[in-house]
Amino acid sequence: MKPKVAFFDFAGCEGDQLQVANLEEDLLSVLGHVEVVSFREIMKEHSNNYDIAFIEGSCTRLSDEDRLKEIRKNAKIVVALGACATIGGINSLRNNKYPDEVGRTVYGDKAKWFETYAARPIDAVIPVDIYIHGCPIRKEEFLHVVKSLLIGKKPDIITYPVCVECKKNENVCAFERGEFCIGAVTRAGCDACCVNEGTICWGCRGLVDNPNENSQSEVLLKYGLTVDEIINKFRLYFNWEGDKK
Repeated sequence: MKPKVAFFDFAGCEGDQLQVANLEEDLLSVLGHVEVVSFREIMKEHSNNYDIAFIEGSCTRLSDEDRLKEIRKNAKIVVALGACATIGGINSLRNNKYPDEVGRTVYGDKAKWFETYAARPIDAVIPVDIYIHGCPIRKEEFLHVVKSLLIGKKPDIITYPVCVECKKNENVCAFERGEFCIGAVTRAGCDACCVNEGTICWGCRGLVDNPNENSQSEVLLKYGLTVDEIINKFRLYFNWEGDKK
């Protein structure tokens, strides 16, 4: 029997699910090996009988926790899908402000109508088995994870920094162009796509395992960056990871 797969969304833009929906001919191949029983973005049917749960979005409400725990109870395997689910994502930017201030900014005088608390990744609430990083995820990595799960193998998730991919692609270092890049401490696996296009690494794949903090400090000092500049850049995607420290 095909394993049953379900997709769930919490606070996020649903861009990661869109990446899955846009797999084109590869989607037909995936559907030949799994049965999708719930995927709100592309189908109306829903079932609570599933083996693998892909969860996109961060947890931003206390009531989200009950739903996450129910998904975890039903699923044999839980996969965090994209930056919001894996590291809290851009939603965590709000965590540096008072909740009341955030509510007034977004909802004005209707703020008390909406339940909310500090944004967090889903592993702050439930155990997660597999992480697919990125904002959005890469289709190739999603396919690799699905294939690995189908054959009972743990997916190979890259643990070295984006700088490695930049050197392989012969990119001019963003620091040498006078820009501040977070690639030195960000998990690779994106083929340094942002730097390839002439911009910087923003850190959407989260901190690499065991980042070389001393080396990063030397780089920052070399290019004369202020503490405020450093903190502001890291807050875009690393705010929840900073909250934990």
